[in-house]
Amino acid sequence: MNDAQRELGPDLSRRALLGGVGVLASTALVTSQAAAQSARRSASRPILVQLFLRGAMDGLTTVVPYGDGDYYVARPTLAVPPPGPLNGTRDLDGFFGLAPAAARLLTPYQNGHLALVHACGSLDPTRSHFDAFARMEFGDPNLPVGLVDDGWIARYLSAVAPLGGPLRAIGVGDLLPLSLAGAEDALPISNPASFLFPGRPESATRRVTRIAETHARRRGLVGAAALGTLDSIALLAGVGFAGYVPANGAQYPATQLGARLRSAAALVKAGVGVEVITIDFEGWDLHAALGPLDGAMAALLDELTRALEAFYLDLLAHLDEYVLVCLSEFGRRVEENASAGTDHGHGNALFVLGGGVNGGQVISNWPGLAPAALDNGDLAITTDYRDVLGEILARRLGVGPAGLATIFPQHTFTSVGVAV
Repeated sequence: MNDAQRELGPDLSRRALLGGVGVLASTALVTSQAAAQSARRSASRPILVQLFLRGAMDGLTTVVPYGDGDYYVARPTLAVPPPGPLNGTRDLDGFFGLAPAAARLLTPYQNGHLALVHACGSLDPTRSHFDAFARMEFGDPNLPVGLVDDGWIARYLSAVAPLGGPLRAIGVGDLLPLSLAGAEDALPISNPASFLFPGRPESATRRVTRIAETHARRRGLVGAAALGTLDSIALLAGVGFAGYVPANGAQYPATQLGARLRSAAALVKAGVGVEVITIDFEGWDLHAALGPLDGAMAALLDELTRALEAFYLDLLAHLDEYVLVCLSEFGRRVEENASAGTDHGHGNALFVLGGGVNGGQVISNWPGLAPAALDNGDLAITTDYRDVLGEILARRLGVGPAGLATIFPQHTFTSVGVAV
């Protein structure tokens, strides 16, 4: 075992990691700070935040079409009651409302910074989670799975000029999502606050220097990736996650999702050149015991919307510096099943939050829930999710027609009215 191996040995205590940040911040951070300052000067578009609800969120519980009587016929025990009682829908526009557990979304909605798009989704017919992930995140539901190998967000990053930082995109998790597949200067980081250089602090400077010198001599993917990772570690060490104090009394839930959105807010404010942040929130595949008012679904909605409200309040002074899209791979069937749950469906609800959002409304060409109006028993899709994303890319993120054609090939765009 050589010196470097001994120094990286089993003693990766939290004290050593935190100490390593201090040493690293005094060395490699210098170059990353220069890159971050350049990124701040050149920043001209908001950060794209994608929050993916994995498992197929039930949009008919979240954004309740209480004005459609067929909703109550199809869900005699699981429907959220219409507005009025304590457990009733929180009215939005006289037809749609929010489930009581999602009522915290009223804060950005009533301020005009949240738009809800219903009967939305990917037009491919699959009801398989994994096929749906691939088709939606690769951005082309018409092509066979496996034919496209780069994600739509990766293509977005290729279509726009980098802002100058060493780290363009963060997939907050153990792996990059498919939407970031093929992206350059992108890293999966489970917890940005603890993305630290490992090993004993007293030798960190020497090891960082040695690694950097070694890879600087070699051209190619390995060297560039190694140096980029070192710069990214240093960049995040300078954000100050540990001492971060949310603004406006925002209170993130003490959960993984709350911590991840809190870190995302810190990154938005830091302005260090990160252009995309993706976050996954799982657990929505509720085939049994849905619990829209006081069970599993209600708990998920409460956690989700408390985190989103905190993120919104925290960034009130930075509304134009981000745009958040919250989506799921598909919705649930309209009719409840015999296990007090809902099975895989099709059409769903999608959220867009931030500045430049045509908010305070539910955008929907509502197809209706009468049996004859359904798509094989599911809510029909009348708004292609690519139209929502394409409008955000064009109006908020500066992507031109040629870029859109590359990001979402073979798609003819229709105006949705979600971005201004």
